[in-house]
Amino acid sequence: MVPVPISLRPRRRGFTLVEIMIVVAIVGILAALASTQWYEYRRRALKTKAITVMSAIASALNAELFENEELPPNLAAIGMGNILDPWGNPYQYTNLHTASKGKARKDRFLVPINSDFDLWSMGPDGKSVAPLTAKTSRDDIVRANDGGFYGWASDY
Repeated sequence: MVPVPISLRPRRRGFTLVEIMIVVAIVGILAALASTQWYEYRRRALKTKAITVMSAIASALNAELFENEELPPNLAAIGMGNILDPWGNPYQYTNLHTASKGKARKDRFLVPINSDFDLWSMGPDGKSVAPLTAKTSRDDIVRANDGGFYGWASDY
């Protein structure tokens, strides 16, 4: 048998279909993992932003209470009525000193979660009702325990 010179051998060019399918599968798996991580990162970042703004609003409300010995009727009275949460909804506020007991946000035992004022974001769905256990309220960001807790209503 006579050896074939290198220049006369057929050259292999490109990739086979199997090789391309393996690469596409690997890229798909990595993309799926990255997208779930990105979603969770974004969710945590929006929650943190909402809590930071709510803390600032609560500080302004407490300053108003200290200076005037009463809470304002709404957030517009302290110049914060037009602030929107990360999902584009206005922050919600209830003065519990002047509101009826039915207006207070309540925990799973239907006990009010604050004694001074309620402050919350309606969350990604933009809907909310008083009991935190209601389906529309689980994604709310709430202030509870008179400012001792800020976070998802489902975590309270």
